[in-house]
Amino acid sequence: MAADAPSAELRRSYLDLMKQCLTRALVLGEGWTPGRRRRMVALLMEVLGSRGLTIVSEVPEHDRAPGPPTSRVPAPLERMLKRRGLRVVRDQQGRPKVLQERRGPSTSRGGLLDRVRRLDTRLAMRERELGLDWPRDAETMIGLRRLENVEACLSRAIEDGVPGDVIEAGAWRGGTAIFMRAVLAAYGDASRTVWVADSFQGLPKPDPIRSPADRGLDYTMHPELSVGVDQVRQNFARYGLLDDQVQFLVGWFKDTLPSAPLGQLALLRLDADLYESTLDALTCLYPKLSPGGYCIVDDYGLLEACRRAVHDYRDDHGITEPIHAVDWTGVYWRRGD
Repeated sequence: MAADAPSAELRRSYLDLMKQCLTRALVLGEGWTPGRRRRMVALLMEVLGSRGLTIVSEVPEHDRAPGPPTSRVPAPLERMLKRRGLRVVRDQQGRPKVLQERRGPSTSRGGLLDRVRRLDTRLAMRERELGLDWPRDAETMIGLRRLENVEACLSRAIEDGVPGDVIEAGAWRGGTAIFMRAVLAAYGDASRTVWVADSFQGLPKPDPIRSPADRGLDYTMHPELSVGVDQVRQNFARYGLLDDQVQFLVGWFKDTLPSAPLGQLALLRLDADLYESTLDALTCLYPKLSPGGYCIVDDYGLLEACRRAVHDYRDDHGITEPIHAVDWTGVYWRRGD
């Protein structure tokens, strides 16, 4: 860590503000949620949250890191969640501070319209906390909990002196990579590069013949997922974080990552969605991850294709480090010696 690094209190305040800005949790601007299913998930999360519970990705028991035990819920709900690779556990993390402050009184006073509005605000907060919606103007859609996970992993890697750069494979508008650069700035770390790898033209059309697990996962119909590299550069610049410590790898992973001028990595974050893209990224990048470095996977709980790619790679390479659930979709593990 640099000698002129900001104090811990200043660092915490800066990074908290960055998380709120990048997710638009400060304003809870209008988000676009594909269909209404995720609003129902937000409602379920709100009900469980009021009981100190949360939903996390279901990691196979032999790969699962120690953590809060599964909590009992009504059998139909338990079966429904299990089919989707999810389970209910005691929420040991608690809500992000900004959302605790914004929640306001839980009084039931007022008319029906007032109560509906309060519920709608609480559900919007849940969506932004857990990355359940696709914000129209925020730089990231991963939500506050997964940003907090990035902060925790990268901070620990810096404090422990784990060598290497950091990379986000699958960047969308660049928000998570911007936050990585903010963490380096907060620690006064000028020795590492943030690599931003993306096609910058959306997701590739799946090839179900080559990767049967990707059948039906055609995201090319969503033009809002296609964000050009110039726009992402502008997003970095908006926060004063576009400099020589940020490098872009433009193109499909299978074309760019094998020959990318990367050395060691201290943190690898994958947001690739598809089986083929996830496996391409792991194949090229995981061997560069330093002992003590972190591998974070965004779509593990949401997409069976991504989850299968992770376990196929781990099984093929004898990776046994336990997997930690971050929230309903994100997971991570720390590479051993």
